[in-house]
Amino acid sequence: MKEGIHPKYVEATISCACGAVYKTKTTVGNMSVEICSNCHPYFTGKQKLLDTAGRVEKFHKKYKKGKKTEATIAEATA
Repeated sequence: MKEGIHPKYVEATISCACGAVYKTKTTVGNMSVEICSNCHPYFTGKQKLLDTAGRVEKFHKKYKKGKKTEATIAEATA
């Protein structure tokens, strides 16, 4: 390796907004992040699916409109 062309690789502390602190090595130095694996919804399993403005109901209405469902077939045969 050539001398003097590589950045310094130093110990750093990564701190998250949730309070988690990680020790690692980096060329950047100490960092502060907004979200980490302790508080990210994908990793915690607390992901929330939001139905904005009734999109699911709108989809169901749109595609059930012209098709017979099992309930309507049962009513017709009874």
